[in-house]
Amino acid sequence: MSDAGCVFCRIVAGELPCHRVFEDDDTLAFLDIGPLADGHLLVIPKPHHERLETMPAELAGRVLRHLPRLAAAVLRETGAAGYNILQNNGAVAQQEVPHVHFHIIPRAAGDGLGFRWRPTRYPAGRAEAVREAILRGLGE
Repeated sequence: MSDAGCVFCRIVAGELPCHRVFEDDDTLAFLDIGPLADGHLLVIPKPHHERLETMPAELAGRVLRHLPRLAAAVLRETGAAGYNILQNNGAVAQQEVPHVHFHIIPRAAGDGLGFRWRPTRYPAGRAEAVREAILRGLGE
């Protein structure tokens, strides 16, 4: 399954170049063309799925099993002190390419990267209500 208008599908098909670092039947990993740090990788399923929740769990497992090995190689070869694994779903979450992809972003102290997390607290009773709603969504 592919989408002719999808840049990642075109990379998988060999229509667009990339700096491949890993490939198997289900997965392609390559350097991001707009890296946040040297070694910034994108890890994608070869079949086109726009969002994680639309991707079959079995395929997700086959793609995700490569993250530890890829992250270890990035750490070892870049000398990074740590890394982020980032995966966005939907434009509101800053997903720029509508094809599931995981970023492995090497990190160093003082690199200037970060998140603008603004943690809050649930008001009394709200956490329980949200939990119950999610459990209903899971069918439990």
